[in-house]
Amino acid sequence: MSDWRTTARCACLPLVLALAIPAALAQEASRMRHATGTFEVSIQPEGAIGPAGHDGNELSRMSLDKTFSGDLVGKGVGEMLAARAKVPTSASYVAIERVSGTLEGKEGTFVLVHRGVMHGDSRALEVQVSPGSGTGALAGIAGTLDIRIEDGKHFYDLAYTLPDAD
Repeated sequence: MSDWRTTARCACLPLVLALAIPAALAQEASRMRHATGTFEVSIQPEGAIGPAGHDGNELSRMSLDKTFSGDLVGKGVGEMLAARAKVPTSASYVAIERVSGTLEGKEGTFVLVHRGVMHGDSRALEVQVSPGSGTGALAGIAGTLDIRIEDGKHFYDLAYTLPDAD
């Protein structure tokens, strides 16, 4: 049988967690750094995946070569798998990309994981730094990359944290 102190501690736990979690998220957000700039990308078709489907869906593989400028100066190389539906405005892709270069003066490498889905006017893109992939002065990097295209020019915003940059 529990006494009133045990009951009070258990009843307060959700309140304590509700207050602690937003504070931890705010602290993490305050440590978040932003690297911005532009990049050029070259996408080379590597061929279809499997035989052509009778359902109208096309699967293909492509290689990526990027050159980053701005706060991130370096190169990106990767592989993309893409699916294009028979509906002209619907497509999806996933990609893995190794980035080598200098990020705000720190040299190293890290891996980006891409996931993109397009349907009509709706587009969703997630690009995340692969956990544990940072090397050199970029060891421990974590974050996400946003991509924006304006007038055919590619822009990036890398929101990231580094253990020794805090």
